[in-house]
Amino acid sequence: MIDPAVPPSSTGCVECLDDGGWWFHLRRCAKCGHIGCCDTSPAQHASRHAADAGHPLIRSFEPGEEWFWDYRTEQFYDGPPLAPPQHHPLDQATPGPEGRVPAGWERYLH
Repeated sequence: MIDPAVPPSSTGCVECLDDGGWWFHLRRCAKCGHIGCCDTSPAQHASRHAADAGHPLIRSFEPGEEWFWDYRTEQFYDGPPLAPPQHHPLDQATPGPEGRVPAGWERYLH
């Protein structure tokens, strides 16, 4: 369920970057490293990846956050250190990516 040697797939949500979307916070798949947007984000790509790929364990990809989450049990848990980097770049905008976040973005959050 966890592969600590796999690095993150991106510094931002892979699907949002591909389709012109934006995110609030980022999550990292603990199995394959996929970076997706959180369930508060408009597109909720991290949980969609978990369901589609069968990879239910994620870790926050936000600076200062080291928690893991299991979508099956809907509980936090402790996990092993993962391959770097541990979070998106510190100069990356939140929400992001810069230039794509609409005015009044707060109203689009779940």
